[in-house]
Amino acid sequence: MFMNIFLILTFLFAIGGMTGWVIEVFYRRFVSQKHWVNPGFLTGPCLPLYGESLCILYLLAHLEGYLYIEPVWLEKLLLFIIMSAAITALECVVGVIMLATTHVRLWDYSELPGNIRGIICPLFTFFWGLLSAVYYFLVHPHILEALEWLSQNLAFSFGIGFFYGIFVIDLAYSTKIIMKIRNFAEEKQVVVRLEELREQINYSIERRKPKFVLSMKTERPFREVLEKYLNKP
Repeated sequence: MFMNIFLILTFLFAIGGMTGWVIEVFYRRFVSQKHWVNPGFLTGPCLPLYGESLCILYLLAHLEGYLYIEPVWLEKLLLFIIMSAAITALECVVGVIMLATTHVRLWDYSELPGNIRGIICPLFTFFWGLLSAVYYFLVHPHILEALEWLSQNLAFSFGIGFFYGIFVIDLAYSTKIIMKIRNFAEEKQVVVRLEELREQINYSIERRKPKFVLSMKTERPFREVLEKYLNKP
């Protein structure tokens, strides 16, 4: 039983992380930044927050049998509200921890109405509710089937294992960059907005063709890049 849950959660984290990355890439391309951006602090196609969120949705979907609310649509609505609140809480915890420990802001909702410290806001809580409904109706009913298929297809199992191997390497590489930013931010007593820094590196500081992969890699010493970011007009 425990092994089944472990396999499901590792599978969901990988799928959720990659799917969330695709969503964010297209959101930035066509809605927010209007050009192709590799989102998040990792180099590869994974956003851990989405992976963790998908795992939370899977666990919370099992609450349905314990709500006992009539009519059924109201029960579903309450479930989606619980799911969106849980993901918002996760977003808040991750955002607060990152700010407190690294002085890095991974995302910024400061310009959106009702935001709290730029970390969470009602609009994105609503979006999490929509994604929760999509998960519940389109994904959750097929989880066990997907796990059975996964166990019978070693090639895909190898692919998931390969994903985690790359993920660990990527995490180590990206953490090293975050630690450099942290040391600089702590010294200067500032908060660094990661997306803003990436934009400055690709479109102002480096003055070269923007990189989609390794977008935080610079030709200059990284501290010099951070100084220019801090002193931008």
